[in-house]
Amino acid sequence: MASAIKKFGQGYWTRVMSVVGFGLVAVLGAIWLWRMLETVNVGFPAIYLASGVATLFLAIIGAAIWWFVGWNARSVDFLVATEGEMKKVNWSTKQELVGSTVVVIAVVIIISLFCWLFDFIFSTLFVWMKVLDMRS
Repeated sequence: MASAIKKFGQGYWTRVMSVVGFGLVAVLGAIWLWRMLETVNVGFPAIYLASGVATLFLAIIGAAIWWFVGWNARSVDFLVATEGEMKKVNWSTKQELVGSTVVVIAVVIIISLFCWLFDFIFSTLFVWMKVLDMRS
């Protein structure tokens, strides 16, 4: 029973999405390894070396993912607790999200105009005082 998945059924979506994310990184890493090793000259077709190393890499990373997501008690508890906390999050409604976005855009525009105004005033003042030369 040492290889059984700890807390089976708990934190399901957090575990699934963790496996998907880690798996995507592992596949991209294997593809990178494959492409790097395809050009190596080893005295026999490089495709054998590239495919062997990429497969070994995927097997090792796959075992590490399984250990992290399904067997290591600390990481399993973390993933289960993460899903529990995510269920407590109060997600914003569309109306709140649109309202907040409008406020952020308005504040950015106001601050940009404020900065432009002061830049214009000071540059005009410094040109008038002959500190700046604006002949370009």
